[in-house]
Amino acid sequence: MTNAVDEAIISRRSVRAFLPTPVPRETVEHILAVASRAPSGTNIQPWKVRALSGEALAKLCRTASHAHDTEADQHNYSYTYYPAEIPEPYITRRRKVGWDLYGLLGIKKGEREKTHVQHGRNYLFFDAPVGLIFTIDKVLEQGSWLDFGMFIQNVMVAARGQGLHTCPQAAWVKFHRVVIDVLDIPDSEEVVCGMALGHIDERAPENALVTEREPVSGFATFSGF
Repeated sequence: MTNAVDEAIISRRSVRAFLPTPVPRETVEHILAVASRAPSGTNIQPWKVRALSGEALAKLCRTASHAHDTEADQHNYSYTYYPAEIPEPYITRRRKVGWDLYGLLGIKKGEREKTHVQHGRNYLFFDAPVGLIFTIDKVLEQGSWLDFGMFIQNVMVAARGQGLHTCPQAAWVKFHRVVIDVLDIPDSEEVVCGMALGHIDERAPENALVTEREPVSGFATFSGF
């Protein structure tokens, strides 16, 4: 039997095309307040959020898009999200979701310009009316990053409770220097990721993507039941 909590979790997915329909500040504040109930070791609550809309959002998008198009080779990720060599079964999963997405968009293998343009949509927050930038104090350790991940998951689930969709974006980490400069973020903070938030564009072909998940039997063992 599926309940409201299950439905919010199951219906969460990475949306890559949004409608321009505004999202009120009060709604964003509500989502963040709900998300802040995430578990946190010794109640440190390591999360920091910059919520952007209007001209503030447009300025960051313009600056990051320009960097993506003209100086991408001058920027690097500030922390390692993926290993240099991804082993099986992870690499197969990664490749499949990439080509499933590109297939929906009609992008074929080797079409680098189209791939570049599509990747660049990250820096428009996929046209969402709200962009979120998450940062953490650099002095904090892995445990706080785990807590932060649970907070980010709560943001996405709480958004579903408001009829909204999201797309978490590690792509923003590559241009962390741009983000820090535009948003005047202190050097003591690390950019964790970005997130698009808004109403899904149901007509966009990329939003037809449904990722596969391993069955419970593929990742869990049970003893003593």
